[in-house]
Amino acid sequence: MCGIVGVVAKGPVNQLLYDALLVLQHRGQDAAGIVTCEGASFHMHKGPGFVRDVFRTRNMRALLGHMGIAHARYPTAGSAWAAAEAQPLYVNSPFGIVLGHNGNLTNTEQLKSELFREDLRHVNTNSDSEVLLNVFAHELQGAVNGRQLDPAAVFQAVAGVHRRCRGAYAVVAMIAGFGLLAFRDPYGIRPIVYGKAETDKGTEYLVASESVALDTLGFELVRDVEPGEAILIDADGNFYHQQCAPNPSLNPCIFEYVYLARPDSQIDGISVYQTRLNMGESLAEKVEREYRHLDIDVVIPIPDSSRPAAMQMANRLGLGYREGFIKNRYIGRTFIMPGQAVRRKSVRQKLNAIGQEFKGKNVLLVDDSIVRGTTSREIVQMARESGARRVFFASAAPPVRYPNVYGIDMPTREELIATNRTADEIAHEICADQLIYQDIEALVDDVRRVNPRVTSFETSCFSGRYVTGDVTDDYLADVEAQRQRGSAPGEEPATTQLDLNLVMSD
Repeated sequence: MCGIVGVVAKGPVNQLLYDALLVLQHRGQDAAGIVTCEGASFHMHKGPGFVRDVFRTRNMRALLGHMGIAHARYPTAGSAWAAAEAQPLYVNSPFGIVLGHNGNLTNTEQLKSELFREDLRHVNTNSDSEVLLNVFAHELQGAVNGRQLDPAAVFQAVAGVHRRCRGAYAVVAMIAGFGLLAFRDPYGIRPIVYGKAETDKGTEYLVASESVALDTLGFELVRDVEPGEAILIDADGNFYHQQCAPNPSLNPCIFEYVYLARPDSQIDGISVYQTRLNMGESLAEKVEREYRHLDIDVVIPIPDSSRPAAMQMANRLGLGYREGFIKNRYIGRTFIMPGQAVRRKSVRQKLNAIGQEFKGKNVLLVDDSIVRGTTSREIVQMARESGARRVFFASAAPPVRYPNVYGIDMPTREELIATNRTADEIAHEICADQLIYQDIEALVDDVRRVNPRVTSFETSCFSGRYVTGDVTDDYLADVEAQRQRGSAPGEEPATTQLDLNLVMSD
């Protein structure tokens, strides 16, 4: 769930890239990096933590050039800061390439073997992004094969990446002195959009994970990059695009709409905010249909991403909507913090209850989803400590029962509270009087009806169906085994002090 940005402008791009990363900070707080291109030279700075902490004035002054890419890193396997894995990543052959990646490859080990034994390339980290970079570099070297680099060779190289790589990947890359490249996997799982701005010196282009980055920087949204498509803007601002996959299909990750994306973004022509309103509407219909016996006094959201759904539920049910929790803006998404102990501790730091909104009332708490249950359990307890008579809990998403292997940090079934539990059993685990889950059919319809042209979604964490077709039980078991090797039996995966700093509001 990283944030990626690329810019080709008529003037310096360092400030544009920095500002775009700030807007996409919710997509990753582990590390940030910017690379700019001046002539045929790269200038890079990256480091751990928030964007605002990584870059100082002296760093920005050194990021020269009219073209660049940037990355906000979110660790996808529970790991914390690893300096070598901060992005963008760089290789110097065949032309000098930097790359930033959002997603997760599912055939990384196979590709590592191929790179070492057949392509004669060395991978130095555990990052699948480094694997992806080296696959692209090797394919580009073969596509050029002694001739001059041109757009046709670049698109041929992307086609080679699609042929070899499996999983989810939205990518920005830059070839030294040549141009900016962006491409998306053939299933269109992770989002990437592009836009343009007309200036008195000519057209400028920006690509980013979410449309909100374009809005805030004054770029006009053109469209999403299509599944399997690559777009290329050369150093002179010439725009090229080509479909590079034989049988692409659009399957955007539905969890983007539930939780990951900012509500003011559009992904594949779908307003994230509208989908969350729709989720509240359909969840209210379920309450009316199956839970009319509940004596609910007030609807209270768990800030921030559940607010639209909670407001719509309250309106539909004719109930009062109240803000019962105040969020500390300097404590971030506990769900994406490596280490269960850190997540548990940070919940109380992140939210504080307003006692008068709970005292003596039957409250319906609304959250976007329940993943591990840590946050939900603490929040229910906070409501009870504040005097709530009964606490009901509603999730705008269905039960998360399966690992996500496409770039979201919920890789093991053991960590998911809904695995092998009924709704009543989960309610008992989080100490709620009643738990109400969204139905998966309703969720898909909530998103699809905003843009009926999108007919399929990646829903694996809810349905167990993996659209790439290569995720087996053996693969999931191997991922879980690798994760567990990082900690002693019965203990949480190892964390570092940096975990306490992985904080940012929605």
